[in-house]
Amino acid sequence: MEAAERSAHCRYAAEWTATKLRWGLAVDPAEHEALFQIATQCATTTFTYEPAP
Repeated sequence: MEAAERSAHCRYAAEWTATKLRWGLAVDPAEHEALFQIATQCATTTFTYEPAP
C-alpha cells in the first residue's frame, strides 16, 4: 500500500471509530478485529471525539 493510500485508510478508520464512539454504536467481533488490524498499521494516527448529547 502506498503512503497516501495508507494515510487515507488510517484516517477513514479513525473517523469511523470516532463516529461509533461518539454515538455509542455497537461493534461486532468481525468489525472490531478489522479495525484493530488497521490500527496496527496506523501508529501515528490519532482521533478525538465528544460523546453525543
